[in-house]
Amino acid sequence: MTFLDKFFKLSDNGTTVRTELLAGLTTFLTMAYIIFVNPSILGDAGMPKDSVFVATCLAAAVGTLIMGLYANYPIGLAPGMGLNAYFAYAVVKGMGMPWQAALGAVFISGCLFLLVSLFKVRELIIDSIPPSLRTAIPAGIGLFLGLISLKNAGIVVANPATLVSLGDLHQAPAVLATIGFIVIVALDRLKFRGAMLIGILTVTVLSFFFGGNHFTGVFSAPPSISPTLFQLDIKGALAMGLINVVLVFFLVELFDATGTLMGVAQRAGLLKNGKMERINKALLADSGAIVAGSLLGTSSTTAYIESAAGVQAGGRTGLTAVTIAVLFLLCLFVAPLAGVVPAYATAPALFFVACLMLRELADIDWNDTTECVPAVITALIMPFTYSIANGLALGFISYAALKLLTGRIKEVSVVIWIIAAVFLFKLIYLGG
Repeated sequence: MTFLDKFFKLSDNGTTVRTELLAGLTTFLTMAYIIFVNPSILGDAGMPKDSVFVATCLAAAVGTLIMGLYANYPIGLAPGMGLNAYFAYAVVKGMGMPWQAALGAVFISGCLFLLVSLFKVRELIIDSIPPSLRTAIPAGIGLFLGLISLKNAGIVVANPATLVSLGDLHQAPAVLATIGFIVIVALDRLKFRGAMLIGILTVTVLSFFFGGNHFTGVFSAPPSISPTLFQLDIKGALAMGLINVVLVFFLVELFDATGTLMGVAQRAGLLKNGKMERINKALLADSGAIVAGSLLGTSSTTAYIESAAGVQAGGRTGLTAVTIAVLFLLCLFVAPLAGVVPAYATAPALFFVACLMLRELADIDWNDTTECVPAVITALIMPFTYSIANGLALGFISYAALKLLTGRIKEVSVVIWIIAAVFLFKLIYLGG
């Protein structure tokens, strides 16, 4: 037995080093866009983009390494998309808060996460989630992934009259993404290992001929991180009365990460009796990543739903996560190459995973409306509001309300009542 096999328990999880490396590369390719998107969004908040680029790569690497080496889960972490948008547009630009104080609020929320994780409060919350909502979470994440992938492929576009509509299917992104999706499904059906990776690489190669894609260079020295490193202003965050901001960060981080961890773990077959065996280690890794990210100079770091792509490619252990982390570190030195894979090249893989995750809906008790209705609400609200947290909020509230109104209060745990009440308070007084 090799060191890697023994340390990551590869044989026990029915996987190999080659499979884990391929899975890590697959997940990395689906989430590598964040190293370009995050600096752009936080740059709108007045943060130096070059420094945010470095902070993004380092935060992703540190968080994912902790997840892989400590929790031994095949889950990648990086600054969250919804969280960075809230940070930049709601807190900094909307409320007029300095980005340094906003980083301070992220740091405080991360410390709170560490505390509730150490005392296993988060684990208690997750274990108290009813089976119907637990089943709806991966399905909702699947729908969310589906929307993201269709948007990235240009197949679904914004429309002022109908919110969304069909894009121009004559454009290269839509055509190439469709080809990639067909390739992935066919190869997966034929039991090809790394089917999604092959699909992603196929579309990337075709993009050089038909999509106007091109190399912008190979190597570049990492920019300085000094402008954002340790620039958080904790005193400023507290002095400016950011309790509401901290609460929102805390709630969104909690349920985005929780939903993602459970969804990916269920897809990987890593749940035992509906529970994650090393959930507290995974939660501590997630919490530590938030704190590390705020110190480096980026918005909240969280578990990525794109990890489901690597899981589908066979990833089952922390070796997948370590691979992802190493690739993020390499991006510091070969930043131009990280932009070679266009978003529409990873879209087919995400859409394929979305299709598979929707199978979870079959396990819902459709004969009991107090169970299936909250589950459907949870699953649908996630993509329609572009937020996993919103889906969970309305799912918990509707579940508690229906049980109350039908005289089945005893079926709802105390934890669920508390969560529903907190979410209701947030929606009423703090908005969505």
